[in-house]
Amino acid sequence: MKFPVLIPNIFDHPFTYTSDINLNVGDYVEVPFGKKIINGVVWNEFEQDQSKKFQLKKISKKLDVTPLKKTTIDFLNWFSKYNIVPKGMTLKLHLLSNQAIENEINNNFIEYETIYKKSIYKLSKEQLKCFSNLSKKNKKFCVNVLQGTTGSGKTLVYFNLINDKIKENKQVLILLPEIGLTGEFEKKFIDFFGFKPAIWHSGVTPKNKKKIWNGLSSGKIKAIIGARSSLFLPFKKLGVIIVDEEHDQSFKQDEGVSYNARDMAISRASFEDIPINLISAVPSIETYNNIIKGKYFSHRIIKRYKNARLPEYELIDLTKEKKIKNNLLSEKIISKVQSHLKQNDQVLFFVNRRGYSPFVICKKCFKNFTCPKCSINLVYHKKIDKILCHYCGYKNNLETICKIDNEKCQFIYSGLGVEKILEEVKKNFPGKKTAIFSSDTINKKNSQIQIQKIIENETKILVGTQLISKGFHFPNLNCIVILDIDLASRGFDIRSVEKTVQLYHQLSGRAGREGKPSKVYFQTINKKNNIISQIINPDPYIFLEKELELRKKFKLPPFERFVSIIISCIDSSLSEKIAFDLVTLLKKKTQGNVLGPVNAPIYKIRGKYRNRILIRSNKSINIQKQIQNTIKNFKLPAQIKLSVDVDPINFN
Repeated sequence: MKFPVLIPNIFDHPFTYTSDINLNVGDYVEVPFGKKIINGVVWNEFEQDQSKKFQLKKISKKLDVTPLKKTTIDFLNWFSKYNIVPKGMTLKLHLLSNQAIENEINNNFIEYETIYKKSIYKLSKEQLKCFSNLSKKNKKFCVNVLQGTTGSGKTLVYFNLINDKIKENKQVLILLPEIGLTGEFEKKFIDFFGFKPAIWHSGVTPKNKKKIWNGLSSGKIKAIIGARSSLFLPFKKLGVIIVDEEHDQSFKQDEGVSYNARDMAISRASFEDIPINLISAVPSIETYNNIIKGKYFSHRIIKRYKNARLPEYELIDLTKEKKIKNNLLSEKIISKVQSHLKQNDQVLFFVNRRGYSPFVICKKCFKNFTCPKCSINLVYHKKIDKILCHYCGYKNNLETICKIDNEKCQFIYSGLGVEKILEEVKKNFPGKKTAIFSSDTINKKNSQIQIQKIIENETKILVGTQLISKGFHFPNLNCIVILDIDLASRGFDIRSVEKTVQLYHQLSGRAGREGKPSKVYFQTINKKNNIISQIINPDPYIFLEKELELRKKFKLPPFERFVSIIISCIDSSLSEKIAFDLVTLLKKKTQGNVLGPVNAPIYKIRGKYRNRILIRSNKSINIQKQIQNTIKNFKLPAQIKLSVDVDPINFN
């Protein structure tokens, strides 16, 4: 018999094999491909072009793996078409290092065994109302949005929903936007449920990943907390999906296969016919638009848990404040922080830039340091005394000889980074235990020890980037100083303002979570900054409504579909030529408004020059299919890389 087998590679179709074994759609098999033996899945469709006659190869064997469900196959097929990704590459996202993990008799899943524990947490009236309404929509597919003030106890509400699913012997998936959040979140989960969830992200060891993949496929693992890639795991009986911090741009995968994990999670829930809950303090514009249109159900918690007060806000106008020579902090900020420290409050200084300084210049010869592989400035990290590229990882020493006098360069460190602010903090508040809270420090092995010191108020002053705004609960944090608000909302994309409001709204919500009076200070040179008024407004829907009106006026997403294409090559002239040729063809073959090509704002990354094409189209048009057909018929030189991003979030 003939069988279509999809294999994890760049092809957009399955290959035809023969077998004497009785096989069904969804069975995992081992097949010869070229000189290798690889894993594949018996697919639900044959390759369309069978005009070429080849001698068919035989399937080597059927693997001892629970068959892939039809609903999952349907989801992967849809994912491939929507994101303009070859089907084989979509299967690659599902398999583990191109392998399906066979059942092992000696696999022990005791650590993930479910225990039914009565919750010690009592829900408030608002929480109870939301839980009751969500429970009514906890059976079939529907999209629920749980919007709540930061610190309102949204997690408790959806934990109760999850509990109901686990009692029904269903599996649950909780998607988080950052790896750094999984450790603290795992503790919350164990505290509430009494058993350990599986954790899935790039930092999990291959051995544990194999065990988890197999445990989900066989139905022996019931709960998983994961990053984007966990969406493609082989759930046997998935009952609900939770997307926490649904607005977070980290759900967008930009490297390799581009997709938005939140949107794909909604699609997977639809194919599985299960509910999905989107959780946020400030939902994304797309989510809010779907609430307005009645496609999503909205549930809101206005008050903080245990009626804790929201922080108060104060603007420190630098144009009117007395300046301290060689100090980045105003006299007033120093005084305010000292007052908070006397009250045993924890303090956070926020600047959303890693390292010490984003710009290093020699004051004699004016040499500045840019990455040799990327067209961006190198960031100086003082702790390791190196200049780093945050795109390709290039690293070098600063030492250089000045062209003016053949002596060593004398450097000016321009711009703010967390390391520079830490220096200022130590200078102005000597004797206070301080720590940097960023992806450079918190994703390390000892990060749990650092977090525990913060929780216990042993660390008095934090200097943090956006990572600290995402779901951490520090009971003594009652003072936040925002130092970079004047740089906020700058960027290469239409979502700059939206991202900024979401970030600083989340950040403000870290303060005063235990009920003690708290304050957020904005150090600014522009007291009329409209962003600040939008951040301090307790109702984010007011901002979202105005932003939606602007998007509609200018026909921007979610009112039009955007598709971005990047052509990249080590030869800049070839990249440009191919981009122009493709634009000519796209204009003939698609109904979209084709813009470009232009040099990408970051023109060179990892040694490749990049040209950007943007296609705008009405959502009623299947623009993805038109683009895919055009690209299939376009001759692409081997040295050219073409990347497609449907619904792009940034335009770098």
